[in-house]
Amino acid sequence: MPEAAYVDALLADLERALPEIWGRRIHSVFFGGGTPSLFSPEAIDRVLQGVRALTPLLPGAEVTLEANPGTVEAGRFRGYREAGVTRLSLGIQSFDPHHLQALGRIHDDIEARRAVELAATHFETFNLDLMYALPGQTLAGALADVDVALSFAPPHLSAYHLTLEPNTPFGHMAPPGLPDDDLAADMQAAIEARLADAGLAHYETSAFARPGHACRHNLNYWEFGDYLGIGAGAHSKLSFHDRIVRQMRVKHPQRYLEAVPAGTQIAEVRKLTRADLPFEFMMNALRLCGGVPAPLFEARTGLPLAVCDAAFARGRARDLLETDAARIAPTPRGQRFLNDLLELFLADDGRQARE
Repeated sequence: MPEAAYVDALLADLERALPEIWGRRIHSVFFGGGTPSLFSPEAIDRVLQGVRALTPLLPGAEVTLEANPGTVEAGRFRGYREAGVTRLSLGIQSFDPHHLQALGRIHDDIEARRAVELAATHFETFNLDLMYALPGQTLAGALADVDVALSFAPPHLSAYHLTLEPNTPFGHMAPPGLPDDDLAADMQAAIEARLADAGLAHYETSAFARPGHACRHNLNYWEFGDYLGIGAGAHSKLSFHDRIVRQMRVKHPQRYLEAVPAGTQIAEVRKLTRADLPFEFMMNALRLCGGVPAPLFEARTGLPLAVCDAAFARGRARDLLETDAARIAPTPRGQRFLNDLLELFLADDGRQARE
């Protein structure tokens, strides 16, 4: 697929979407999904020029680009920075060659280290993605990955438990040697302690940052803010005076290219119902370790906070949740058992919203 044709489609998609975001100030741009670092710096520059021309992109906006270590070149990283990218996110996953091979990653440990060195050279803010609970991984091995990452003094680090997603090779057949739940929990606790000792604050379920380096784009997402996604398979969440909608673009890149000129690139639109909103809001907000201001619920959903009273009471009774007039936040136990906490809102939201 020609790079120029895809950039043309992105900019046409953005232009068609302008009525939906008219008047909104844009405070972040995120190049994610797939491997944006396969794009040339010139292509990224052209997209950002289009964003600046078509939208009120704020001065000092955060511009993040996700990169695969296997696509790294010094010239590219320098070019991305010159194009306006302010934050790089590297999908390292592990510094252990055996784990990288088991995960089917295209990069090896040497490429991973080289990519981090280049990121640290060209970007003041960069993120390293790590995974733990990998096949055959020990507690010492998980911490060794963290220690290698910390040796580069990253301003931001994400540590994810390996998830066996449906419709993936691991989803069809789990790999042998996966750590059991107790070992995985020990890894999580040890990683959190090691990162705290290194001065990285645990501000979201899987995210840790030094002061001033939390990801603004993701904070908006977790606070149930709005965002527009353009490109193949991109998702949007947009609020209007009478509704909140989620959109998904056509997934297949070639079909997306064909759909944009016809104006049919939006494959799915779902209007969130009143019953959906408590769970939708909490699913995001309760990932934040410090929670969110209580008034944000009504500001984002249009519903009174009282619709959550029954779920709040059960969450407090099970030591999963802390709530008062000022704040809604998961307890340490709620952070650990987040799915159990969220189920309280899934079970109650429909009934409460109808009352």
